[in-house]
Amino acid sequence: MNPIGIEQRRWFQRGAWRTCLLGAFVAAAVVCRGEAAVPRAEQADRGLELLLSKAYLPADFDQEVFDDLWTTWETPLRSRAERAPVEERRRMAMERYGLVPHPRDPSRSMQYVVDAEGRWVMSCLACHQGQVRGTAIPGVPNTSYALETLTEEVRLVKVQQRKAFSHMDVGSLLLPLGTTNGTTNAVIFGVALMRHRDPDLSIVQRPPRFDLVHHDMDAPAWWHYARRKSLYADGFAPKGHRILMQFLLVKENGPEKFQEWEDDFRGIESWIESLEPPQWTGGIDLGLVDRGRAVYAEHCASCHGTHGPDGVYPDRIVPIEEVGTDRVRLDSLTAQERGQLNDSWFGHYGADAVGMEDRESPTGYVAPSLDGIWASAPYFHNGSVPTLWHVLHPGERPTVWRRTPSGYDDARVGLEVEELAEMPPGRLRSSDRRTFFDTRKPGKSAAGHDFPDALTEDEKTAVLEYLKTI
Repeated sequence: MNPIGIEQRRWFQRGAWRTCLLGAFVAAAVVCRGEAAVPRAEQADRGLELLLSKAYLPADFDQEVFDDLWTTWETPLRSRAERAPVEERRRMAMERYGLVPHPRDPSRSMQYVVDAEGRWVMSCLACHQGQVRGTAIPGVPNTSYALETLTEEVRLVKVQQRKAFSHMDVGSLLLPLGTTNGTTNAVIFGVALMRHRDPDLSIVQRPPRFDLVHHDMDAPAWWHYARRKSLYADGFAPKGHRILMQFLLVKENGPEKFQEWEDDFRGIESWIESLEPPQWTGGIDLGLVDRGRAVYAEHCASCHGTHGPDGVYPDRIVPIEEVGTDRVRLDSLTAQERGQLNDSWFGHYGADAVGMEDRESPTGYVAPSLDGIWASAPYFHNGSVPTLWHVLHPGERPTVWRRTPSGYDDARVGLEVEELAEMPPGRLRSSDRRTFFDTRKPGKSAAGHDFPDALTEDEKTAVLEYLKTI
């Protein structure tokens, strides 16, 4: 494994984001969870390199398949790709599927590790590394990832090329990957994968379940990891490097693989913990910020915490009856399913969850930290609200919306979107349909979190300005 390269460091240091990553690498801290102590900077450096270069899953497709994906596209996009050189086709494919160029090779993607034979293997960065205003920020969610569309079109090309289907090609025929670009059915992936394992992660033959409650989720910002005591929207899982390995549960990976890779994920967790929230780079009205800070302290801080060097984050679960947001995610897991994860090797056989037993039957959702909130649109656990302005104006949230490819709304702070009252008439291609977010669909409601209705319009404007600064 090669150490992180100078050009890669420069890529992450570029622009205002340079302090988000490397500043943490030089921290004089030590990682110590009962294992041999290793300097945090060394662990974090190694963890990032592992995410970018080491494959932990079987390959999804090869370079030949990727280079022929354009043949499945609709016109006129397909005609434009046909006339374009290979490099331009690859750039077009990256944009279509929400992939971020690799810092060492822009023809490759950060979301996939590509081996010497040209095989593309999905990594954790598929969902957890995106862009804002066209710039990659370490740990920002990938809200453009079109996984379902990519998988559909990979299957079509493999049929044309007479190549075997991968685990993703087959699994997605039974398990939906996401109904809107940028969101995934990740929680149910975990339930389905754990069904076929015992606590030691040995494979157990069981029939598949067909009663799973599929729903879309918005990936969290990774810079919140250091402040969290638990993981997931309902906070049922204690955080730890083993829990991060849950999505490697393909049949090719037995218990010995997880033990072999455990130290890798100590490093990966160290890198995630090193991330800091990005700083807003636009204009700021300091007078409004001061007023917004006071309004936030009175109305928001008890749930979302305070910020700055002395900030305190309560990691509080807000009852669903109080917050009123979409409850499908909350109801989709049973206490038994939550307990099976915590009681397995991933949770050190229940040791990590001591003192958290009540969270296996949570009553609501964890109020997230709002550090770097300007960069993590869309909002709510299901990604149903496109801007902070819409969060603060519950009655103005769009029924249907579609984001522009890379636009950012500085005024409303969030995604630049087209707002619609209905889905477009007529039958849409599946790839086009997934570019729209329809809040009327199960699990995708934008209702709830009506607390801002208690504020005046001037107070909302001030809070919006303050939120840019945290």
